[in-house]
Amino acid sequence: MSESNTIAPIATIDLGRSSTNSSVNLLPAMATRHGLIAGATGTGKTVTLQVLAEQFSRLGVPVFMADVKGDLSGLAQAGAMNNKLADRLERLGILGWQGRACPVIFWDIFQKNGIPVRTTISEVGPLLLARLLALNDLQQDVLQVVFKVADDQGLLLLDLKDLRAILDWTSSHSSELRNSYGNIAPASASAIQRSVVAFEAMGGHLLFGEPALKLEHLMQLDFSGQGVISVLDAASLLSNPRAYSTLLLWMLSELFEELPEIGDVDKPRLVFFFDEAHLLFADAPAALKNKIEQVVKLIRSKGVAIFFVTQNPMDIPESILAQLGNRVQHALRAYTPNEQRAARAAAQSFRPNPQFSAEEHITALGVGEALVSVLDASGVPSVVERVLIQPPASQIGAIAANDRLTLSDRSPLASLYRESIDRESAFEILRKRATLNNATPQSKSPSNTKSKVPSTSKRQGYFESLTKSVLRSVGSSLGREVIRGILGSMRR
Repeated sequence: MSESNTIAPIATIDLGRSSTNSSVNLLPAMATRHGLIAGATGTGKTVTLQVLAEQFSRLGVPVFMADVKGDLSGLAQAGAMNNKLADRLERLGILGWQGRACPVIFWDIFQKNGIPVRTTISEVGPLLLARLLALNDLQQDVLQVVFKVADDQGLLLLDLKDLRAILDWTSSHSSELRNSYGNIAPASASAIQRSVVAFEAMGGHLLFGEPALKLEHLMQLDFSGQGVISVLDAASLLSNPRAYSTLLLWMLSELFEELPEIGDVDKPRLVFFFDEAHLLFADAPAALKNKIEQVVKLIRSKGVAIFFVTQNPMDIPESILAQLGNRVQHALRAYTPNEQRAARAAAQSFRPNPQFSAEEHITALGVGEALVSVLDASGVPSVVERVLIQPPASQIGAIAANDRLTLSDRSPLASLYRESIDRESAFEILRKRATLNNATPQSKSPSNTKSKVPSTSKRQGYFESLTKSVLRSVGSSLGREVIRGILGSMRR
């Protein structure tokens, strides 16, 4: 490889320079203690996220991020010098700056601006699906029964037509199923069907199906050893905040389940940026927040670092905020009494610096400036510093749409995910059964119509007892055998 193409290794993540002109660095070994990037609109959060992503990539760490504004596609193209950039470099004392692109894969649920992202109904599970469809508690219980019936009948639930088929079948056989599964109210099944139809009309059918996303494809290195940055186009997805947050939450839970424990590491195995993090908690019940807290606390042992990105740190529940050891706080607005209280609370969350008042500075930060505290090698937070964040080496702002599509088409993963697959699953099996029943009218009880196909319930392990305990604690016997991940058993 020629010298011009060689990527210089880095040992730390250089965030910028403090007001005392000292370098402020994030230690890769401390990244799995997670982090927060906060600040009002237009204060520089996106650039900070971009700086972190490209430096983790250079360190050989894969990155996943959702691009809610379209700006992060600039990571795929080298930055170019301009007056604003030159001024920032001069203030930081950085010489010899060169633009540099990062290895990027673009993903898009709606299959327009990247490689398709799909999962299956079975993988998401009944309770995350209930949240996605905005079901009430009674409808959620019915959906759990439907999944249990599908498991016992050996029916794969891959896409929305499978879900609609099993809902129809379960509702029409409710009297036969009552003794084994309890009452399945037709009104609740119909309400779930309406929610499915509404979700499908918004393009939700594109999310479910095969080939389903393999999370290992989010954790790749390029030929030079750089971490590949996976950018999910979330501009359209954000119009359905519940779908956006549920999808990313599902990804986190899958990462937690699939990755083996590795303990403390020199650098993360993957860095996961959760932009617009307030959407995750906006309507979340206490049980869901508790489960997310568990994921955040325990996923560090799998080598995964999570950075929440939001406007106000108060959007994050205190129990989760306490686990975010590395913090970058851009300016907050403080015009109203509530905003002033929030700014005061954010400033007081830092380890005090005797040299200045964080509370006074937090509303006076310029664009690209931030209050920063990172963990040292012992895991102790540094005193807060006022930092001028360094500029990224990649392009600030979106790349051209044609360039994005070209990069997507060139990806070796494009051929794996571009075309959908529709194999035999619940919809096809139930249609065959209906045809046979019409040809030979003979009633069969649910017990003697079970298929020998293995159950779609596949996950056992450390959290099985916790999951069953949670279900018992709410006095419900529904879905106890449908164990789908650490987040698969939470109540709304």
